[in-house]
Amino acid sequence: MSIALVPDPANAPTMNVEQVAKAFHISRAKAYEAVRLGDIPSIKLGRRLVVPTAAVRRMLQLDSGPDAA
Repeated sequence: MSIALVPDPANAPTMNVEQVAKAFHISRAKAYEAVRLGDIPSIKLGRRLVVPTAAVRRMLQLDSGPDAA
């Protein structure tokens, strides 16, 4: 997993579903299905779906190392 695929939440508080799919190495369709099922948390802004970057980092355990605050 490349940490570069998941930005720092302070710089990019949300990601679009396509970015999340790349971070999880899954297809775009699977990512939208996971959002629909509630497996990936999302926020609906009008017609747009965004995913909190902090939630993606938690799911991928990127912030759980010894340096995590």
